[in-house]
Amino acid sequence: MGGGERKVYTLAQVSEHNTPKDCWLVIEGRVFDVTKFLEDHPGGDEVLLSATGKDATDDFEDVGHSSSARAMMDEFYVGDIDSASIPTKTKYTPPKQPHYNQDKTPEFIIKVLQFLLPLLILGLAVGIRFYTKSAPA
Repeated sequence: MGGGERKVYTLAQVSEHNTPKDCWLVIEGRVFDVTKFLEDHPGGDEVLLSATGKDATDDFEDVGHSSSARAMMDEFYVGDIDSASIPTKTKYTPPKQPHYNQDKTPEFIIKVLQFLLPLLILGLAVGIRFYTKSAPA
């Protein structure tokens, strides 16, 4: 008996638990068996099932769970995730690429432009149409 030894799982092991009868999630480096909680989850069971097989921390944070929800999670806690088994996100690119920091800005601008440009064009088109209609012939 190890006495309070915490189990460590790899993401591959956790990913196998992805059905309504056996559902595990990874949140903040900890592994939770939420199978019993599926029916009671206020957001529905599909949300939990779709978060299996990956680090679901972002999904969990985005929803903004209450402190009582976080306290409730303790009873579903089964162990820790082996952080080496989680694919690192591009955010944590190792410093092998010295130009990476400079690349961040254009990428961000491109994303903003991809979003704003169609809106600007649409607004312009509507504006021109409106203007030509209201202008005296």
